[in-house]
Amino acid sequence: MPEQEIGVVRHYFDKIYVAAIDITQGELAVNDTIRIKGHTSDVSTQVASMQVEHNKIDLAKAGDSIGIKVPAKVRPQDKVYRVTP
Repeated sequence: MPEQEIGVVRHYFDKIYVAAIDITQGELAVNDTIRIKGHTSDVSTQVASMQVEHNKIDLAKAGDSIGIKVPAKVRPQDKVYRVTP
């Protein structure tokens, strides 16, 4: 499946499995599938929910900094891709 780079991981909160992601281009919506890839990371997940400053949102655009729950550890500077069917 094709992938479009949409952002980068800024921080990872390991106790709650949440990645803080800066959206650098494009858009990301709830129910989209993402892949987070880095030197030692390769995680795919469906976006169940997103937050900006503790407020739920349905769509994130370039320039937004969001938080999403991820199933495994990711690292700062890992690239975030939106997987398109």
